[in-house]
Amino acid sequence: MLDAGLKTQLTTYLQNLRQPIALVASLDDTAGSAEMKALLQDIATTSDKVAVRFDGQDERKPSFSVERAANDANVRFAGLPLGHEFTSLVLALLHVGGHPPRLDAEVIERIKALDGDYSFETYFSQSCQNCPDVVQALNTMSALNPRIRHVAIDGAFFKAEVEERQVMAVPTILLNGQPFGQGRMDIEQILAKLDTGAADRMAQKIKTKDAFEVLVIGGGPAGAAAAIYAARKGIRTGVAAERFGGQVLDTMDIENFISVPHTEGPKLASALEQHVKDYDVDVMNLQKAVGLVPAKTPGGLIEIKLENGASLKSKSVILSTGARWRNVNVPGEAEYKNKGVAYCPHCDGPLFKGKRVAVIGGGNSGVEAAIDLAGIVAHVTLIEFDSQLRADAVLQRKLASLPNVKIVTSAMTTEIHGDGAKVNGLSYKDRNHDAVHRVDLEGVFVQIGLVPNTEWLKDSGVALTPRGEIEVDYRGETSLPGVFAAGDATVTPYKQIIIAMGEGAKASLSAFDYLIRLPAEASQVAA
Repeated sequence: MLDAGLKTQLTTYLQNLRQPIALVASLDDTAGSAEMKALLQDIATTSDKVAVRFDGQDERKPSFSVERAANDANVRFAGLPLGHEFTSLVLALLHVGGHPPRLDAEVIERIKALDGDYSFETYFSQSCQNCPDVVQALNTMSALNPRIRHVAIDGAFFKAEVEERQVMAVPTILLNGQPFGQGRMDIEQILAKLDTGAADRMAQKIKTKDAFEVLVIGGGPAGAAAAIYAARKGIRTGVAAERFGGQVLDTMDIENFISVPHTEGPKLASALEQHVKDYDVDVMNLQKAVGLVPAKTPGGLIEIKLENGASLKSKSVILSTGARWRNVNVPGEAEYKNKGVAYCPHCDGPLFKGKRVAVIGGGNSGVEAAIDLAGIVAHVTLIEFDSQLRADAVLQRKLASLPNVKIVTSAMTTEIHGDGAKVNGLSYKDRNHDAVHRVDLEGVFVQIGLVPNTEWLKDSGVALTPRGEIEVDYRGETSLPGVFAAGDATVTPYKQIIIAMGEGAKASLSAFDYLIRLPAEASQVAA
């Protein structure tokens, strides 16, 4: 199963095991079980601290648990943890084997202090770039707290179970048999849901913070660049982010980031966060801004109100809240989100293998999604509002060559249908003849662009366009003194990672220039 290169890498990693572990497999006579047996045997050859047994009695086959002698870790994989999940397997081996996870001591103590019995199940696909974050977080928690159990389930191996539980998006997380979450979650987000007092404690902690000189709102590429450039000036810098990494976390392949031929969104987001933390930056994650209060006097403190009731103050602020997927806003979309309505073809596409789906949107993202899905599903109907597709010509040629794709232009989606549990159809109106057509299908992928995350700024005095984008000048300045903005939330054209980073750096340099030109009395303003 493992080639020589992977075995060599794994041998190096497993030198960090501090105590013996056992891989206990529950197998049957299927091809998947044979592959799992070969995989586990290969792993065992890479370390004398790894033993393999094939006497497991788990109901899910093929599956295997990662155990240690004390029998106080509850980590299991149902299906093959390959693809994006191979790293999850390596980390599970290390953490169950006593190698400490890269977490703050405070987070580790919070995990160990959780009082309750938690049995988690996570459904993943090997092509999902968001799934490893959830799987790794819950595996780590299971390795640290014996009252936490976790099984990661590859939906492709357990199709009947996926159908029965109506899992139509990954990652899907169940806790004690009940829905817990869908989509990417990290350890802090999971802890915030389990530890109900965490938000209040964080709010109290934030209230004690002194004023910043530069406060960045948002942790995507623009926010990360802004924070790094500010911190390098030696000034007090803070970042408040709803989720560090932003929309990059939902991006599969990145092939236009200059000097890096190929990377993936979560990997880049992790690198961004680590780079920021290499500097003296106060990073406040899971913090959603809900209001901005301008300074009362020139050069005074700007206030950012947070959802948890706390506030942050700063002499200058850089807004980099990014954007999110645009909804088609028709009946049925909200009702069937994650029940057939999806926004990430890479993540959720494998769950629709052999089924019929539609892609709404004829730009690059829509056409790329249709091409990707065509290799998995039975049939793709691409629906575009305009009279022609807007994607690059090379993508259109590729799409037109696929035999299981139908392209419908001049079509306005009017409704997404379902049976109460999941999607079973879509209706669109022919804009040339006003006729309404229904397409029977099982999935709808929405790919119609972005909406800036700026609703919270509408009454702040920050000038916005009718589309909600923040108006900025060539220096990144907004309509309010001391408030700057960068990235996908602004009017800057071409929503690209590399452009957002450059704009973030520029806004940060402009903020620094603003600060050094403040009158002496204003620069001494206290919190």
